[in-house]
Amino acid sequence: MRARFTAHVLHHFEFLHRSYLPTSATPYVEEKDPPSVNWTRLVIHSHEPGPKADVAYVDFSAYHDDGTEHAGAHHEKAEFMLRHGGWIYCRPVREGAAPIRLAQPKPGRNDPCPCGSGKKYKHCCLNRPEVRKIAG
Repeated sequence: MRARFTAHVLHHFEFLHRSYLPTSATPYVEEKDPPSVNWTRLVIHSHEPGPKADVAYVDFSAYHDDGTEHAGAHHEKAEFMLRHGGWIYCRPVREGAAPIRLAQPKPGRNDPCPCGSGKKYKHCCLNRPEVRKIAG
């Protein structure tokens, strides 16, 4: 991942071509008008092994400056595969930030109401819109 980011920063497009699974087996042809994004920083949030020993996942954010007052970020969880002794980028698994997970599971209809009334959730706060926003 870090090698691919460095290649983006240095505009080393041949390395990017060779380290991307769909194009790794084809000859590199230089583009006439390559992209000119100025990547500034890489933050790796997590990495985890895949279902096989030669697969891994990396969750990262890559930041860029497009020359205006607005900088941008690309957040992605990507799949990498070990091929011929090196890691090759396969595909994005998810683009954007990770989904938000609730700290507590939502109460079920027949569970006690989280407000503490002692009633079942369906007879107490289930139909109150201000409580539904908080609980779900």
